[in-house]
Amino acid sequence: HRSPGGALVANVLRNGSVLLQWGPPRPATGLRGFELNCSWDGTYTRFPCDSVELGAACRDYLLPEAHGSVRYRLCLQPRYAPPRPAPPAQCVEFRVEPAAMRDIVVAMTAVGGSICVMLVFICLLVAYITENLMSPAPAAPRRA
Repeated sequence: HRSPGGALVANVLRNGSVLLQWGPPRPATGLRGFELNCSWDGTYTRFPCDSVELGAACRDYLLPEAHGSVRYRLCLQPRYAPPRPAPPAQCVEFRVEPAAMRDIVVAMTAVGGSICVMLVFICLLVAYITENLMSPAPAAPRRA
């Protein structure tokens, strides 16, 4: 997921963590570091995350445990030495897919496929039994 300016990228990983990456801001002179702010929307409440201060040489940050089915908004703000004003923050919004739900869907698909194959074999077995074992034996011709 990219921010509207394209400077901030959120890579949602399979293990539920999020890797944030960004390039150096322009101009880089006087850069003191970055401030990372986040918030996420739960079912009924919006939760702010603590601000994180990052060094000027930092270009990535790992958010280790993102909650599934929650909408996140992460904003990266460059910090410059005074009197230079800070440029606008780059923000990215995304939603983490719940890992458990993905595993359940894969498991249900596998079980459903197995049941379907079993039903086909049962139908073929019933058809074979009906055709070969349940048919009446042909009567012997009578001699007069």
